[in-house]
This record gives sequence, structure tokens and C-alpha cells, in this order.
Amino acid sequence: MTETSAEIDIKIASLEAEMMDPNFWADKARAQNVIKEIQDLKDKKEGVGRFDREPAIVTIFAGAGGDDAEDFGAMLARMYLRYAEKSGSGVIVLHKNENDHGGIRNFTFEISAKGSYGRLKNESGVHRLVRVSPFSSKQLRHTSFCMVEVIPKFPKTEKLEIPENELKVDFARSGGPGGQNVNKRETAVRVVHIPTGLSVHSSEERSQLANRDRAMEILRAKLFKKREEDRLAEESGMQISKTTSAEWGSQIRSYVMHPYKMVKDHRTGVIVNDVEGVLDGELEPFIEAEWNLKDFEKTKIKETEEEISD
Repeated sequence: MTETSAEIDIKIASLEAEMMDPNFWADKARAQNVIKEIQDLKDKKEGVGRFDREPAIVTIFAGAGGDDAEDFGAMLARMYLRYAEKSGSGVIVLHKNENDHGGIRNFTFEISAKGSYGRLKNESGVHRLVRVSPFSSKQLRHTSFCMVEVIPKFPKTEKLEIPENELKVDFARSGGPGGQNVNKRETAVRVVHIPTGLSVHSSEERSQLANRDRAMEILRAKLFKKREEDRLAEESGMQISKTTSAEWGSQIRSYVMHPYKMVKDHRTGVIVNDVEGVLDGELEPFIEAEWNLKDFEKTKIKETEEEISD
């Protein structure tokens, strides 16, 4: 059951009273947990998600459509990398699988700035591109799809143990464009969580062990996010839809380059005609619209709580 603002205030006051105890810092681990819990409660009251202040890990998957879809994947990758650059954030490449002419089959990278997850989490979903295909000799209009997944970088202070018997770990040579083997040693790692089918690739670290550690870090974040979604679905009595290959028509945003130019976000209704600007990392109109929508939803919830209390 969702806590009211008043109930959250009571919990915060109780924890802050505990901090006034002269022996509060005698148990440092407990003290740090209390401080973190207070911040989490304040974030919850303000409508900030638990990991909104963390860096973001972004993965782009090309859909069906061969070269066109993989080229769209590269366009989206550049869009997010340019967004990070303009935001002054560092980027760490974790895994990259590209074709012979620079198209992206799948690409995972971390946007390191604090708060990146909170700003980009609503980019998760199916993105659609409509344009004249540069790969069509007949200059036909083509529609391509890519999936974007955004998860928080899982804080090291969080504990989520995964039993070894639930994991399948495969090793391979790190591959360059077209599947070229650029390393003689098998340093690339793929980890699959057997019960859920969640999988992670990591290939950019220099050693097998480092790639495995990085893959496990991402897998914990994916698994935690899934558990949170399942919990929220159970609490609300709703089934949160899982984006699968069968649902790729349910896009969150369309990028139209022919016969006219427009980028439309299908959740907020925001339309931007500067397609080139958006693909160059100008995502603020969409991010701001999501925050405004959340502010509106919070206001309605507050009004409902006040009506109930009256």
C-alpha cells in the first residue's frame, strides 16, 4: 500500500530523532543506513525514484530490418552519446556489436554523471524511424525499429545476491566490426540469469574477470529493476507490460524523416520538427515533458490524499 506524505514525515522524524543520540555513530554501518533511509524517504516524498540520482546504463538493440535497423541503432547511439557530451558527462563503453559499415546490432554504455538514470529512464522502450532507405536502390521509404533499455548503475552499497546455480556464463573473443576477432584471448563475457532469461554482455574490459564483474554489476541492476516492476504491478493490481519482439509496434517515439520531418513522443505528445537536432542529442524537450507529466500526476495524487483526509 502506498504511503501518504504524512506517514513518510513520521518515519523521517523518527529516524532524525535517532540521529540525535550521542552514540549514533558508534555503529557506522547502521548510521549510514539510517542516513540513506532518510534520503530515500525524502526522495519518495518528492516523487524521486530510488535510483534516480545514479548514473545510467543504456543498451540499444536493433530490431528486424537488417542494415536499416542497425544503422538506426548507430543513430540512436550517437544521439545519446552527444547528449552525454553536451551534459558534460563521461561515457564508458561496456559492449559493442557492430556490422561492417558502422551499424549497431547492440551497444551497451554507461553515462556516468550522477542523476543520469533519473533523466533518461523514460527513454526505455521502442523507437521507430521512418525515412528513405539509404540501402535501397529504388529509394523506397522504410520503417526501422530499435529497442532502448535504461537501467541505473547498481550502487555497491546495495546487496543483491544471485546464486551461482541460477547463472549461465559464456566466454568468447571480443569482436570488432563484422565479427572480426580483435583479441586472441576469450575476454568477452555473456551472463544469463536462468530463471528470468535476463542476459548481459560485457566485452570492453581487458580481462575475462573484469568483464564478468562488470556483467554481474549490470545483471544485478536489471534483476533489481525487474523485481521492483513486479512488486509495483502486484501492489497496483496491474500487469506491467513486458516489451518483447511481438510488441515492437508499440513505440514510445517516432523519428520521421520522409515525407516530412518530425519527432513525436507518443507518451507526452511532444512534437519537435528539428529531427537533426534531436539526433544530435537535443533531448531536453522530451525529458522536461516527462518531468512535467510526473509533476501533474503528483499534484493529482496530493489532491486525492487531501480529499481523503478531509
